[in-house]
Amino acid sequence: MDSEPNNLNKTLSPKLKLVKDQNATSDHPYQKSQSLSKAKDIDLGDPQYYENRELSHFKFNLRVLSQAKNLSHPLLERLRFLLIFSSNLDEFFEIRISGLKKQLETGRQRPGPDGKFPDQVLKIIHEQVREGLDEQYRILNDDLLPELARESLHFLQRHEWSENLKQWTKIYFTDEVLPVISPLGLDPAHPFPRLVNKSLNFILTLEGKDAFGRESGLAIVPAPRALPRLIKVPKDIMSDGDNFIFLSSIIHEYVEEFFPGMTVKGCHQFRVTRNSDLEMSNVEVEDVASALQGELLSRRFGAAAKLEVDKDCPETLTKFLLDRFNLSDDELFTLDGPVNLQRLTAVFDMVERPDLRFPKFTPGLPELLEEGEDIFSSVEKEDQLLLHPFESFLPIIDWVRQAAKDPTVLSIKQTLYRTNESSELVEALAEAARNGKEVTVVIELRARFDEEENINFASALQEAGAVVVYGVMGYKTHAKMLLFVRRVGNKLKRYAHLGTGNYHRKNSLLYTDYSLLTADKTVCADVHKVFQQITGMGKKIHPKALIHAPFNLRKSIIKMIQAEKKAAEEGKAARIFAKMNALTDPSVINALYEASCAGVKVDLIIRGTCCLKPGIEGVSENIRVISVVGRFLEHSRVYFFENNPSQVFCSSADWMERNLSNRIEVCFPIIKKKWANRIIEEMEVYLSDHVQSWALTKEGVYEERVSDEQESLGVQAILQKSLGRL
Repeated sequence: MDSEPNNLNKTLSPKLKLVKDQNATSDHPYQKSQSLSKAKDIDLGDPQYYENRELSHFKFNLRVLSQAKNLSHPLLERLRFLLIFSSNLDEFFEIRISGLKKQLETGRQRPGPDGKFPDQVLKIIHEQVREGLDEQYRILNDDLLPELARESLHFLQRHEWSENLKQWTKIYFTDEVLPVISPLGLDPAHPFPRLVNKSLNFILTLEGKDAFGRESGLAIVPAPRALPRLIKVPKDIMSDGDNFIFLSSIIHEYVEEFFPGMTVKGCHQFRVTRNSDLEMSNVEVEDVASALQGELLSRRFGAAAKLEVDKDCPETLTKFLLDRFNLSDDELFTLDGPVNLQRLTAVFDMVERPDLRFPKFTPGLPELLEEGEDIFSSVEKEDQLLLHPFESFLPIIDWVRQAAKDPTVLSIKQTLYRTNESSELVEALAEAARNGKEVTVVIELRARFDEEENINFASALQEAGAVVVYGVMGYKTHAKMLLFVRRVGNKLKRYAHLGTGNYHRKNSLLYTDYSLLTADKTVCADVHKVFQQITGMGKKIHPKALIHAPFNLRKSIIKMIQAEKKAAEEGKAARIFAKMNALTDPSVINALYEASCAGVKVDLIIRGTCCLKPGIEGVSENIRVISVVGRFLEHSRVYFFENNPSQVFCSSADWMERNLSNRIEVCFPIIKKKWANRIIEEMEVYLSDHVQSWALTKEGVYEERVSDEQESLGVQAILQKSLGRL
């Protein structure tokens, strides 16, 4: 059997085919069709065929961390990957690990499809996280900090301070730190304080009595969030290169100033990570925004999930802290460096070193969507397809701005899940409402960690006269839809934007996502129906082109997988490829296993969590899984089914239980053959990547795919070259 995927290479444009051919040959382990009788003897629901969701999730974080060791990345970008690992790990504990702990606390342990119970998963996770953190700080201390120092970027420890620098830090402490810190001595009148999630704190052992004769021996010094964690030394103090000092170092050096007349015997930094998942009952919540604001206040003080301390903290103090936070020894992590490493991201705004960063590039822009063009006319001529960040997100913003001023536009409807803090889209929608347009915005207030911002956006839009809807209780509105109704002559005409990513300009420069701008009557009518379903009430709708969750997306995906299976059984060419962030839904995985057993070739590009195990004889030998990790966060969702009339689909949904059951999602066909072929081309380049991709083995291990060609380009660099303006 030909090892190349069916029909894909035929569509490659000369530009993409050239860079694809430079990269690698196909290495899909395709097998001839399996005996169906053999497949029937296998229980495809057996836990051994499923990877644990949390363990797979953490493996993605390790792939991110590995980028900090990648010498092909510029030095400051390697540091950024190291810090992203910290950010990802925090969220992992705030949400996923806290969820497992809650199952234990409520006595509702239940195994996942992989057969593991929460207590088993937690034990493995804690061991793996400990190893990951050890590796992270080894990379920082042994690799990155020395290499940064060679580039005249110095992060100075106290033993490296000159006398001149000590004098400056003393003045900084006296003027900037001492006035805003409130040290807390521990005694019966001052019990252990409630400490904010992820805040930097110090625990001190003291000797002596204070002015009131108190002698507790312990104190806590919380570092206010208003204080910068990284301080740049002025050039008149140190003129050689860029020099930085951690706030923790300054507090360590002068901590006795908080306790005059007493002796500080020990000072150790620590940090607690808490459960940050918001819970809102569907019962008797009359005002979602008000209820959510109340939940946001509690997020800062949720149940503890992880305690981090510096490596020199004595056991007596770590035991004391574990007891206060109701944590076990397994949930303690000792670090060889700052416990709040993520705050080091401030350095990227404090230095001008383009030689240590990824080269800047300008996203491309199709001629029909150039600035100043009438976007409505361009979309009427033909559908427009964009792949961000390689192509600009600005046409979507410009379209709303144009609609706000266009007297022929009667109404605008849009979903907002995440958008940037000073959103041009929100401003344009508000302007449209002030101009008399009927503006309806479905704002998902429960977009994790963006809830407060979304509440503010909702208020601004309501003040401008827009109708704001908070979606449907119990179902997050995750669909990315924008709909215009415009009077053209004596008729009303609809136009729509559908995307795989959020309406967030900054994220569009960092995340890979597809945008479809269309005037197709059927698609636009379907978008209108979905909006009506969200904002109003009524029976289940039946879109003609769109597939939507939670109603029929899972069923449709499984049906299309089964159609490929049937085609393979009939001896026809059968192929599936899908690109997404995560694959966890057991019913979809089971359907993919059945398709593989029938001989369907399945290629999965899964950035993060994947609970499917590829390459298992008799189960998944026709399935391969790769993960691409690079400069941009892979975020687009694309599905291809060779025997479906609409072969290519894009979607806001991953194949996860939450997306298919508990969210409002849309999946849309790429009707225009020109754009469907282009997406197929681009997916083929992803599958051929051997520079920034990893292959998942049947043992659950991710192995880096390495190219024999020294000049090979990674898929993201290829798309930059093909679509962007370098």
